[in-house]
Amino acid sequence: MKAKVFVTLKPGVLDPQGKAIEHALGGLGFEGVNEVRQGKVIELDLAAKDRAAAEAEVEAMCKKLLANTVIENYAIEIDG
Repeated sequence: MKAKVFVTLKPGVLDPQGKAIEHALGGLGFEGVNEVRQGKVIELDLAAKDRAAAEAEVEAMCKKLLANTVIENYAIEIDG
């Protein structure tokens, strides 16, 4: 079973990487980009056979390691 975890900064948390990307895009001539927020995608290959068990396992991974839940949100996508 495959899982993807999308981690993004919570609204209101400063995003210096997003600002740098926004500035660089403007410098390259891409006008009209008002705000850029940068995040990450983590792909996992799981041995779990049951979708509910896979979701619970990935949820635990997010809370313990993959996301800093104080400043980040995450979303889980399970395939399989």
